[in-house]
Amino acid sequence: MQFKELPLDTSILKAITEKRYHTATLVQQCAIPLILNKKNVIVTAQTGTGKTAAFALPIINELLEEQNSEKGQKKIKALIVTPTRELAIQIDKNFNTYAKYTNLRTTAVFGGTSLAPQKDLLNKGIDILTATPGRLIDLYKQGSINLNFVKTIVLDEADLMLDMGFISDVKKIEALCPPKKQTLLFSATMPEKIIELTTAIIKNPERVIISPTETTSSNIGQLLYHLPKKNKTDLCLHLLRNMIHGRIIIFRRTKFGVDKLTQTLLKNNYKVSSIHGDKTQAIRNKAIEDFKSKKATILIATDVAARGIDIPNVDAVINFDMPNIPETYVHRIGRTGRAGKSGISLSFCSPDEKLYIEHIEALLQRTIKVINDHPYPLSKPKKIKKQPNTISKHKKGRKSSASKKKKKRWY
Repeated sequence: MQFKELPLDTSILKAITEKRYHTATLVQQCAIPLILNKKNVIVTAQTGTGKTAAFALPIINELLEEQNSEKGQKKIKALIVTPTRELAIQIDKNFNTYAKYTNLRTTAVFGGTSLAPQKDLLNKGIDILTATPGRLIDLYKQGSINLNFVKTIVLDEADLMLDMGFISDVKKIEALCPPKKQTLLFSATMPEKIIELTTAIIKNPERVIISPTETTSSNIGQLLYHLPKKNKTDLCLHLLRNMIHGRIIIFRRTKFGVDKLTQTLLKNNYKVSSIHGDKTQAIRNKAIEDFKSKKATILIATDVAARGIDIPNVDAVINFDMPNIPETYVHRIGRTGRAGKSGISLSFCSPDEKLYIEHIEALLQRTIKVINDHPYPLSKPKKIKKQPNTISKHKKGRKSSASKKKKKRWY
């Protein structure tokens, strides 16, 4: 389906055409008509499927119709709640792109930065606000945010908000908005706690479910390497020298792992940037910008830090540590092979991670191609050789007959 076939305002179509967006993704085809019809919608789909545009385009379209009949200072009409600073920045950037030819004002508020500049922007009047839960509640308590006029609330990456402990904050924020509003929830997975949340706060929702098999692009080559854990760094260096080039994202499970691998690759003269939760906002932003501008060709990241960040033209993804949640694998490899381009995913699996691969393949409903021809294969268990019997034929403590001497009795 083409975007021009959807009932969107010409100003929106002009903006997305400039970005060379012509064909709607599956999640956009399913969700946009429902949102335009003012339905409450729950969407289950992986990262990289076009979820942001799926809610941003109809929200802008709705606000354009209202804006023409309203006068006075702008009030927050659409609220997007998202778990991380990077996601908030990215979503706000997308709204600005799509609303380029409108008079709508958007901004994002998030922790880790000064409150004053964010308050100044809010005081000028905002139509669309993207916020992380903690900063939103802080600003509300200080009287800088009024949610009484919210028409649509979006809970983005709901499962990640659950993982980060934000669900109680999300419930508070939802309760601060008017009872009569449109509620949209987007999540990659549907854990039990998220199902409970949707039951509690969303009335009569329409559901859109895009399965991982539909979102895992056929133009992403998936390769699997079995090797000892101690050789993962060696294999990574070998592949960087001999096989993969261009823009590469390497995923590690821990912050310590990110820092350790970053130092190793820097010592080997690779242009590397890295992100994880312990880095300051300024450092994380610079790392992402360096990667986007090709000052760095390799980005090393944890899953939470990289979630939702939109980086185009990624050539390869390396799963240095296998994720213990199958859906995370789909998130990761979805970083490459976007917009019809080809990409490659390389996964390093040590013996203790074998079960993770089984769960990932069950989710994908396919097996991942195993590469055995590499320098660090798992060695086959050595056969225990039968040791020759070297035990003396004489029992311990007994003297041989040759050693026994006849002793003359003295009596």
